[in-house]
Amino acid sequence: MRAKRENLFDRLEPLLADVEHPARYLDHEWGACEEQDGPFHLCMVYADVYEVGQPNLGVAILYDRINAQPDMSCERCYLPWKDLSAKMREAGVPLLSLEGAAPLASFDAIGFTLAHELIATNVLETLDLAGIAISSDERDEDDPIILAGGPSAWNCEPLAPVFDAVLLGDGEESIVEVCACIRDARSEGLSRADILRRLAGVPGTYVPSLYDVVVDETSTRWGYAVPRVGEEVPEVVLKRAIGDLSKTPAVAQKIVPYMGIVQDRLSLEVLRGCARGCRFCQAGMTYRPVRERPADQIVSCGVEALLASGHNEISLSSLSTTDHSQCEKMLSGFNEELAEKGIRVSIPSQRLDSFGVDMAAAVAGGRRGGLTFAPEAGTQRLRDVINKNVSEEDIERAARNAYEAGWRRMKLYFMMGLPTETDEDVIGIARLAERVLEIGREVVGKGRKSGVSVSISVAVLVPKAHTPFQWAPQLDPDEVKRRQQLLLHEVRDRAIRISYHDADVSLVEGALSKMGRGGFELIRAAWEKGCRFDAWTSEFRFDLWCEAARECGVDLVATACEEYPLSARLPWDHTSPGVSKGYLQREWLRAVEGVTTPDCTRSSCTGCGVCSTLGVHNVIWGVRG
Repeated sequence: MRAKRENLFDRLEPLLADVEHPARYLDHEWGACEEQDGPFHLCMVYADVYEVGQPNLGVAILYDRINAQPDMSCERCYLPWKDLSAKMREAGVPLLSLEGAAPLASFDAIGFTLAHELIATNVLETLDLAGIAISSDERDEDDPIILAGGPSAWNCEPLAPVFDAVLLGDGEESIVEVCACIRDARSEGLSRADILRRLAGVPGTYVPSLYDVVVDETSTRWGYAVPRVGEEVPEVVLKRAIGDLSKTPAVAQKIVPYMGIVQDRLSLEVLRGCARGCRFCQAGMTYRPVRERPADQIVSCGVEALLASGHNEISLSSLSTTDHSQCEKMLSGFNEELAEKGIRVSIPSQRLDSFGVDMAAAVAGGRRGGLTFAPEAGTQRLRDVINKNVSEEDIERAARNAYEAGWRRMKLYFMMGLPTETDEDVIGIARLAERVLEIGREVVGKGRKSGVSVSISVAVLVPKAHTPFQWAPQLDPDEVKRRQQLLLHEVRDRAIRISYHDADVSLVEGALSKMGRGGFELIRAAWEKGCRFDAWTSEFRFDLWCEAARECGVDLVATACEEYPLSARLPWDHTSPGVSKGYLQREWLRAVEGVTTPDCTRSSCTGCGVCSTLGVHNVIWGVRG
């Protein structure tokens, strides 16, 4: 029987006196929806602590969408920190929703956001703390239907045994349809198995239990998924895509938290998708096509939301905000509306080739903090390999424009371990950072009082599903560490600061990215050994992951660093964002040759297949240069 739906905060409250940050667990934030008595209840879960999960825009969009339905309600849940989890287990208090303090097990459905691969053990921890069976095939008829979606759903196979259904692509419409399907099927008295069969008929919905894994000479060691004999499900599940972003609410993030959170600002999605075609970028492939929100709507709704929320900063979010065809109009509109109000308009990362003098002035507004650019590679040769389509001149021009517009601190993002990378490319990162610093000193002047500094952050490439680099091997962790030391020794100016990703963390992420359904055994073993909050540097336990891998017969290095043949059937081939596999194969071959591919929103169609497959096209509101 499903858990009784009741408010259990009186049982949780006594536990909060001795835990870190008790404000994480308080409900009724300003702007939150109150608990409803409707016939269908969904709980959206971000399996990390409140301050990390609360600002997630995907959760906010779906929360807003479900609560707009007259007969549905949505609450939220975040994973308690280890101190409270231990106390809850000791006191026999199950995991509760935030708004109504109701047991998760009492909801009709639970939706997980898979923000990244390292959230995997937290998903298991969430279900266990909620008293819900971890594996789909172990659940009772009346247990909640467990859903998932988000960026890492594109290879959800290592967690496939956990989920009853996975929603692919844009969720605004599909989440409502999926919830309605569950509600109606329950009212008709259908069995759990038949509910899942009906869910498989909702476009964009993948039901793992209706697919079997086959390992043969055409596959990798992890096999590929095919429809189970007798089940009428698609061989390839296509994603859902919203055709016109302007017809969706411009502001979904309406909740004001009680405590400081990691991105304590109003976030507004100004466009969805990117056609730049960076070959390492999973989001750039899976979020296509490009759909802009019109500038007038962005400005008017953003200003209204700022007044309602009290935030002192608005973040214009997207994969490439400065690519918006009306970006300067949008920024100028905000600067005009918010002049002398102390509100900052921020853009997470600027495109180097679209950051001109006018853009620099528009982004500046009245406040200038740090400015972030992402060259990704230190040499032009390697930038061509990854299809960055940014030249040395673009980088120097953007840096000069920024310094002349008043910025003093510059942050540059790079990656290490890109296909064909050599020591010369690694040294090129140092030389490029030095050149950006030199430009700053030319414009501003030398000396400590100038305040000019450059910081560089270097991630390890993790080849991801549905990208041209999905066949590429990840760089061996020992070689990663050697190249990191090479970079450290090449940077000699103290005004340049370096940070880089941990090679062991990247190794686990890479292994999970390449595994098929058999990877679930590793995730479960790691969780049982105590792995939690693996994305937190202080909590990541590489030793436990290695122990779990040995017990499961998995070689983490061999798994992450394996190169797949282009002809192989991959563990995620049964899901599709609409980009054809043939296009990805062509892009991989062009990468090896160092040949670039243009952005289709600035040139002709490049043949990725998204528009024709999905019947959704690029939506551009202005003129692109």
